[in-house]
Amino acid sequence: MTIERRTIVHEGPGGAFESVFAADTADGAPRPGVLVLPNVLGQKEADNLVAERLAALGYAALAADMFGQGNRTTRQSADPAVFMNQLNADRGLLRDRLHAALAVLTAQPEVDAARTAAIGFCFGGKCALDLARSGAPVLGVVSFHGVYDRPDYDTVKPIKPKVLVCHGWDDPIAPPAATLGLATELTEGGADWQIHAYGHTAHAFTDKDAKARDRGVYYQPDADRRSWKAATDFLVELFG
Repeated sequence: MTIERRTIVHEGPGGAFESVFAADTADGAPRPGVLVLPNVLGQKEADNLVAERLAALGYAALAADMFGQGNRTTRQSADPAVFMNQLNADRGLLRDRLHAALAVLTAQPEVDAARTAAIGFCFGGKCALDLARSGAPVLGVVSFHGVYDRPDYDTVKPIKPKVLVCHGWDDPIAPPAATLGLATELTEGGADWQIHAYGHTAHAFTDKDAKARDRGVYYQPDADRRSWKAATDFLVELFG
């Protein structure tokens, strides 16, 4: 096995974007492709490592840039959510960027374009759900500690991609009412859906750098391990 990554600068709605692709180059056969959709801070090394982790499981993965080349923040930034908030205010633009990123993934020679999925973390979880809601030709999506508000455009019915939501029950960003609302939306949309809720678990439970317990944003190792197992089992079922 030889996992290699390459940086891909590509055009999309709003300008240039910089994403990172990872795949096992020892085997030239096309394999299922997975979009990795980043959190509030934008595309970063942590997302690249998730892409490599997926590549080691036999997939090809694109850690996708949603904010635009050079548009990144850190937890120490004056406004860590500045680029995310711009897309929250224009869900149509977010949808178009998601579809553009999926096109970049499927254009890679290592990818079987008929077998794709998406996983996302925090804001990326919203992105994964919006891919399904918007009719993107993916087989399934996974949201880790995502955000569940519906977009302001008409979504598709039925929602064809299978949906797995990995959720911290104590997440202040997605309280029980929002989680129930998502379940209702997915049911009314005809989706094949699952919600795995982890007790004593808040937001950002997969992020080892999240340590803001006072704000309900912190790492939870058991939920991290269990949700990754659920997601990888989901992908195995999805791709056969």
